[in-house]
Amino acid sequence: MSNQSHTNRLYYGDCLTVMRGMRPGSIDLIYLDPPFNSARSYNAIYKDETGRPLPDQIEAFCDTWQMDEERARAIRGLPVLMRQGGISDEATEFWRLLMNALERTQPTMLAYLSYMAERLLAMKPLLKKTGSVYLHCDPTASHYIKVMMDTIFGHNNYRNEIIWGYRTGGVSKNYWPRKHDVLLVYGATETAKKVTTHNPLQERIYYDVNFMGTCKWDDARKKWYADVYVRDVWDDDTIKAVLNMSSERMGYATQKPVALLERIIGTSSKKGDVVFDPFCGCATTIEAAHKLNRGWIGIDIAIHAVKRVSSVRLKDRLGLVEGKDYFIEGIPLSVEGARDLWERDKYHFQKWAVEQVDGFVTDRRTADGGIDGRLYFTMSGKGGDYLSSMVLEVKGGGVGIGDVRGLRGVLERDDAAMAGLIVMEPLGDRQAANFHREMAQAGDIEVNGVKYARMQMLSVAEILEGRRFDTPSRVAGRGEKQPVLPGSTTTKSS
Repeated sequence: MSNQSHTNRLYYGDCLTVMRGMRPGSIDLIYLDPPFNSARSYNAIYKDETGRPLPDQIEAFCDTWQMDEERARAIRGLPVLMRQGGISDEATEFWRLLMNALERTQPTMLAYLSYMAERLLAMKPLLKKTGSVYLHCDPTASHYIKVMMDTIFGHNNYRNEIIWGYRTGGVSKNYWPRKHDVLLVYGATETAKKVTTHNPLQERIYYDVNFMGTCKWDDARKKWYADVYVRDVWDDDTIKAVLNMSSERMGYATQKPVALLERIIGTSSKKGDVVFDPFCGCATTIEAAHKLNRGWIGIDIAIHAVKRVSSVRLKDRLGLVEGKDYFIEGIPLSVEGARDLWERDKYHFQKWAVEQVDGFVTDRRTADGGIDGRLYFTMSGKGGDYLSSMVLEVKGGGVGIGDVRGLRGVLERDDAAMAGLIVMEPLGDRQAANFHREMAQAGDIEVNGVKYARMQMLSVAEILEGRRFDTPSRVAGRGEKQPVLPGSTTTKSS
């Protein structure tokens, strides 16, 4: 079966889960631009990776990379994963000792590295023997990532550390302006270092004088020039950062320029090859691969990113038609599909359900019992409009009256104005009556003369039919006036 039969696909889901179902030895080039270990909140990254407006006033739940029981469990299992992935006992023991040290000194870094190690181990078998991988990171953790890449892909397969330098606004009095990212490049095998698909590029540099007598004269520009090979420091004008006024801009804070990906893909693959991006975000990799006649596969964990990529990047910018030119996988379109997602990945099902009703996912590392997400809206008070929320709980399995009572208790303890329960299956008449009777005891809220039930419930079938929770006005869109929190005296604009 040809590579092309499996390509031009956009997957919704955690790349770790999706990669486990991909065909080994089917990828020619991997480019990944994963979340950097920059101690940003989950919601900050969520905004960056989806382009969705997020009110400035929403308090971050916790740091993105935080040690919890789930992450600790994954760390304990890493030595086994490494041995299963062909990592030597000596290298595995080195990482075990390093993880023990980091657990005591830098637990946040350890949480991030374990997250990356799981996914890099899953990527390695996907590469062809002639394939290569480019990992995009920043200096926060690039030194640790380099050692990890040496371990997983092999020190002998290391090709380059490329510095991508860019000029953007913002400087500091405390340190030199931080204006570069790091690209770590590895071949799948030692032979991959010698394949002909890695094509050196040349760039033209202009001078005011004939530099050392080797330059040529450009009569149009009235300057001397020399053609030189591109070095491993990419700071030339052909690759410019995506600024606010750029025509490429899609509202993603971490968006990379198409020219950067065109250079990577153009030099390290050939027409008809398959390019894979497991953290595809706003799909810069996909656009560059399509323009260069490569097959592509992209994965993103945010449903809004997948939908936005489909409608903006693929349809509007590239003119591609879903179902003909590309396919989206992993988004449940029926109750059966939702049930399948629940059985495969319970957390991701909860995330999907929250995002379907326009909510924001509550980070699962918090001690936020009974809350899987929040839906934000405006409320009116004596001090003017302010931001409030509906806490959301998702039940994919069996649900009982105790769950309703538990959610009601969460509502009474939380500062949210409302609570919403999402269930997989529609309830029978008797059970539904009991649930609604219990929820009615939470009462109503009144906004601008309209009453809203404080507790509400939706089934997956209702959500798929387009039903949503009945709340006051939703969070304003980008560029519109945003509400302020209770106690504030001014209104901010996002």
